[in-house]
Amino acid sequence: MVSKKILQKCKKIKLVITDVDGVLTDGGMYYSEKGEILKKFNARDGKGVELLHKILIKTVFLTSENSKIAKARAKKVKADHCYINIKRKETMLSTICKRFRVKPSNIAYIGDDVNDIKIMKLVGLSAVPSNGTKEAKSVSDFKCKTNGGAGAFREFSDLISSSKK
Repeated sequence: MVSKKILQKCKKIKLVITDVDGVLTDGGMYYSEKGEILKKFNARDGKGVELLHKILIKTVFLTSENSKIAKARAKKVKADHCYINIKRKETMLSTICKRFRVKPSNIAYIGDDVNDIKIMKLVGLSAVPSNGTKEAKSVSDFKCKTNGGAGAFREFSDLISSSKK
């Protein structure tokens, strides 16, 4: 059962930011014999982006990796923007707020590791996949039952969507 406090926070959300590795993927990196990196994404998470867009909630991918794969996935699922190679994610918050004309309190963020903690503390609603680090779990508002790469983003997007009905 989700608390009333979390549902109230969900109602204010106008934009969802997601980390990529460990949230949209399982955190694993697959290498070809040529050294090419491959990552597996979950189709349910892609549908979560689409469903958020249907209720006029914007989506942003934000990753510390310099990842063409993240950009390709963002394009495929029609995320509103993808920021790559961002080592201090919290520094992007004001840029994102200006670009999308929202306040931090209207932003939800889902991340899984220590490099997500600072931005998680600054937004209106934060979440972590079930296999996120204990440090990320300690600051998150919502703990997903689902692992990263297995539909955690979809679970979080469904929670936000359900509050808008």
